[in-house]
Order: sequence, then C-alpha cells, then structure tokens
Amino acid sequence: MLLKTGIRNHELCDLDVSDIELPALTVNVKPTPKRSNCELYFDLECAEAIKRWIEVRSTRKGANNSSPLFLTIQGNRITRLQVQKLIAKHSERLKLHDPKSKRLKDRFTPHCCRHFFTTRLVQSGMPREFIKELRGDSRHEAIDIYNHIDKKELKESYLAHIPQLGI
Repeated sequence: MLLKTGIRNHELCDLDVSDIELPALTVNVKPTPKRSNCELYFDLECAEAIKRWIEVRSTRKGANNSSPLFLTIQGNRITRLQVQKLIAKHSERLKLHDPKSKRLKDRFTPHCCRHFFTTRLVQSGMPREFIKELRGDSRHEAIDIYNHIDKKELKESYLAHIPQLGI
C-alpha cells in the first residue's frame, strides 16, 4: 500500500476498513495539515493484496468493518513503529536495508516507499502536477491553487503509470 499510493506511515496506520473502496480502486485518507487531497488510487495488483489481507485480518481479534484496516495479532491498530519494524525486517531480507549502518542511504524506511512512488511515476512520464496531487503536496503557488485537476483523468494517468511489483 505504501509503494502503490505514496501515503505516509501515519496515514497508513490511520486507515480503517471503511476507507477502502475495492471496486472503485480508491482509498480515503484522513485529512492532515500536510495533505491537500484525501482520495487516492490503487491498482488491481494492490487490490488483490488488500483482498488477501482482509481475509487474513478477518481471523484476528477485533476485526470488523468499522475497525482499523491494519490490525496486530492482538487486534490493535498497527503503530508507526510496528510498520517501521516490518519494513526493516523484510527489506533487510531483500538486502535493501542495513540496520547497523549509520548512513541513511543504507537504510530502508517507510518514507523510502514514498520516494519510490514518486521516482517511479516521474520516470514513467506522469505529469508533475498529477504526481503532486497524488502525493497530497500542499498547493503554495497561485498556478497550483487555480489549476483544477480532473479526478477521472488523474486516476487514468495513475493506472497507466504505476509500476507493477509482481506481488
């Protein structure tokens, strides 16, 4: 979800089941001071992963349709630190993360997923203003404030440019 949407770690932790709209391939992120838009998109690959997670999640204590999307085994909302530890564990296994290194470039954190998301969309040729909109970047310049992006066009562009991860 982090790699496919570019959301921040705390935004991921704050998601509820009701925020996910699988048929529409959208997720509604809670408003924050840093986020200018709250509706984000995901592709069919991410949708399949979400479906699989929801099946697993349904076996956990406290799982219902109005509770947190990402639950711990104990049935609590996942925390930012838990996400950070999960990312570190799996990225270390893939040789993307060295927990002993003091160099930031040797470590892979949830924020690196945001960098991946942005970099891959830029490399695939997505218009800069669309990337800014998907990232939820604040609109500071007049051109950004007065430029209204069509949501249908934004979603189509997202689906055309988001890379497949092979998951």
